[in-house]
Amino acid sequence: MKSSLLAIALFLTGITFSTCNAQQSASNPNAPSQSMQVGGDFENNAFTYYGMPRVLSAIDTSAGFHENGQKLLITGTVFRKDGKTPVPNVLIYYYHTTPSGRYIHRHTEPRSMEPNAQGQTHGYLRGWVQSDHNGQYKIYTIRPGAYPTHDEPAHIHLTVKEPNGLSEYYLDDIVFDDDRLLTTAVRKKFKNRGGSGVVRLLVKDSIHVGERDIILGLNIPDYPKDDSEETSSGLSIGEDQPSFIPYHAYGPDKGKNTCPVCKYGRYHGIILFIGNHPKWDDIKRWLLFLEEESIQRAQYLKVYFVYGNSIQYSKENRQQLLEALGKELHIQRTALTYVPSFSDTHTEAVLNRINPDVENTFIIYKHRRIVDKYINLKPDKENFERISKALEKTKGEYFYLSDVGNH
Repeated sequence: MKSSLLAIALFLTGITFSTCNAQQSASNPNAPSQSMQVGGDFENNAFTYYGMPRVLSAIDTSAGFHENGQKLLITGTVFRKDGKTPVPNVLIYYYHTTPSGRYIHRHTEPRSMEPNAQGQTHGYLRGWVQSDHNGQYKIYTIRPGAYPTHDEPAHIHLTVKEPNGLSEYYLDDIVFDDDRLLTTAVRKKFKNRGGSGVVRLLVKDSIHVGERDIILGLNIPDYPKDDSEETSSGLSIGEDQPSFIPYHAYGPDKGKNTCPVCKYGRYHGIILFIGNHPKWDDIKRWLLFLEEESIQRAQYLKVYFVYGNSIQYSKENRQQLLEALGKELHIQRTALTYVPSFSDTHTEAVLNRINPDVENTFIIYKHRRIVDKYINLKPDKENFERISKALEKTKGEYFYLSDVGNH
């Protein structure tokens, strides 16, 4: 959809296949009037509205859900750019291949798209949802297959239209973290448009469930800026927490270089980043609180403290400092780790985009995806409750389900 792909045109007894770069020349009565252009070049605007019903729901079921193949539920919440405020009435258009990796036109399916003059179509596995008053949506469909060329992971395309004067724009495709074609190199190509599209599949009865929250405007070119955005530190809510390898001075994995999300990315994780201006009394209060939260939540929460002070860095001194801190506070579950600086490339700490001059940065992630973030929090009762409530609020309906690989 976003790059020029080789067109796959296969005609077999009235069935047509095509790639993502379909274009529709004829106007569609469902399409809105001209809007402020955001998101860069986009070739599928008209196809977004082809055959769209006039009344939409927050729940849609594609024709594929009733066919042979792995049943799939894609669900999530649409948020404003802050990643916390739900947005209702957002149009979401989706389409994807069959399990065999093709876009097929079926005359018997009402929402199926007729091929254009070039034989291009989005096929019949397509549909629309509109976020409800809580910003939520659900799509019941079937798991798509990779293209026959196997040159990219299987995916579901998403387009959104906000209830305002902005144009439609596409999001990062939904891809599946158990797909063998989803290599590290492929992951690095993603732009996190509207948040990460990589979903961890869970199992509810016989249905695979993938959560894909949508952060409106995130990493979307020409999107209007919000002057109220907070001090910058860390990646945005909705993006994947990147892999990096801090030195573990105390607690679990002591003496190792272990990536937080690679080894402990299944449920919730909290990373407390401290940079060039440590306030040790405040840090100790935070660590005692986080240790208690980790104990209470057991396997459902992993806590990391990452110290990245670049001033007069010494690995030996940093190791001794954190060891003494861990013993003083009787830390058992919280990992006390460090990096030479937050711009360090060897540990890949630079990927976190932490501002070393803020007092602290809290990153809360779930299934590797950042679900909440705080900067410059004081260790008081109000903020302790803030963190606890954030963990509860971001669990969601499917938090305790089993992974596909463990089912």
